[in-house]
Amino acid sequence: MSEQAPLPPLPHTFRPGRTRVVLLTAAVAIFAVVAAVALLLDRLGPGERVSFIFTGALLSAVVVLLARPKVVAEESGVTVVNFASTRRLEWAEIIRVNLRVGDPWVFLDLSDGTSLAAIGIQPGIAKQQAIADANTLRALVEARAQERQG
Repeated sequence: MSEQAPLPPLPHTFRPGRTRVVLLTAAVAIFAVVAAVALLLDRLGPGERVSFIFTGALLSAVVVLLARPKVVAEESGVTVVNFASTRRLEWAEIIRVNLRVGDPWVFLDLSDGTSLAAIGIQPGIAKQQAIADANTLRALVEARAQERQG
């Protein structure tokens, strides 16, 4: 078996870095363009301008929400932050870390028989980084399982 890289110090945050940069840049651009249009159109009244700017802010907020996912590994467990939810897991609750070919993100098989999407590790723009992150999280889960058994 190949030699495994050392485990990262905890806490460690896994995030889709490139995707996050693209989304946050898009959020700023959306707001700037909509606000500029609102301010540059002479035919708009004050209420319509405010409405345009509010709509730009709302669209930008949705895009920022899409940039929210992350997975935080700590000594006591893992916190999975997805688009609209956060779930705290103890290490013992995680049975397996899966990232299969074609999966949009990592799935965690849990001890209660369910599976949890960990959207913070996704192969979208940075496939190799996602594979490395999934392997690191898998190694952390396995290390914690060995500590419980030993």
